[in-house]
Amino acid sequence: MKLNISKSNLINAVNIVSKAVPSKTSLPILGCILIDASTEKIKFMANDEELGIETIQEGSILEHGIIAIDAAIFGNIVRKLPDGCDVSLETEGEKVTIRSGKIVFNISGMDGSDFPYLPEIDRSYSLDVSELTLRDIIIKTIFAIASNDANQIMTGELFEVRNREQLRVAALDGHRISVRSVELKQAYDDKKVIIPGKTLMEISKILDPSPEEMVHIYLADKHAMFQFGTTTVVSRLIEGEYFNVDQMISSDFKTHIRIGRQAFLSCLDRATLLVHEEDKKPIILKITDDNLELQIRTALGSMDENLSVEKDGDDIVIGFNPRLMIDALRAIDDDEVDVYFLSPRAPAFLRNEGSYCYLVLPVNFISSYD
Repeated sequence: MKLNISKSNLINAVNIVSKAVPSKTSLPILGCILIDASTEKIKFMANDEELGIETIQEGSILEHGIIAIDAAIFGNIVRKLPDGCDVSLETEGEKVTIRSGKIVFNISGMDGSDFPYLPEIDRSYSLDVSELTLRDIIIKTIFAIASNDANQIMTGELFEVRNREQLRVAALDGHRISVRSVELKQAYDDKKVIIPGKTLMEISKILDPSPEEMVHIYLADKHAMFQFGTTTVVSRLIEGEYFNVDQMISSDFKTHIRIGRQAFLSCLDRATLLVHEEDKKPIILKITDDNLELQIRTALGSMDENLSVEKDGDDIVIGFNPRLMIDALRAIDDDEVDVYFLSPRAPAFLRNEGSYCYLVLPVNFISSYD
């Protein structure tokens, strides 16, 4: 194999596909990036057999061939090459020569025929959303997935086509729920799949926030495929039945407030200055008339702040982990937020009908706050 490619195209390819290289593996071939120039296109690929990514980059193929190169070594070399230069890659057997200007690297590769290619999946079910929409809906829900795999379903997100023209994405971790909905531009059959959070996080890093460019999403029995630009991402789905989110989201409330999002967020952010990472001290919300008083007391000190709100219903005193509330507020674009409460022991809902709903469970607190 012999090819010429610009450093910018090469580093773009490495940055994209390296997201599917496992950090640890007992199979050395999985720790490689495959360069496939066996046809008229230069394909770069990585695959940990749960998540696979392929991207095509422009360059000149002088001799066709295929090689697998250790991802860490190759990536480090490419990043250290001078900017603005073309790069030549040439193989002789499993020996790889990388040239850029007066720089020459000789490293070992592996037989590309041993590399696991992306699986072919059934493409009979597909839907299209813009790159901007997909990136936005992932970013504004993904923070609520569970970080460990004690319950694997919680490490993924529910992608659900509802009522033929709505895509709803939901995530939960046992302390909160995030739900986002977008209207689709055409009708599709209803469908539910659970996509791993790792897949969605990596996709969100690759996508351009373009409202014009589309992502073609194919949903099969065991895999999901995302195609956008010259990049293809294939992921295994998480098997099982997702939680009944509708059952968890209540429309009952006894207290409703409307509050400035940025003022609320800034106040909570200030409160976290007094909270250690391992600290479980809640911030206390006292809602009376048109006032919201926020209090926090920790070993580091205390803070009290009052914010103006529009209130309907009963007074209430309720405690929350401030970071959970902050995550929800950061995912909302509205200038004002509607928050609904039922009781001090029931979840709070930050909701905009038809667009988003964030549920945050309260934290018990000692009576000395009263």
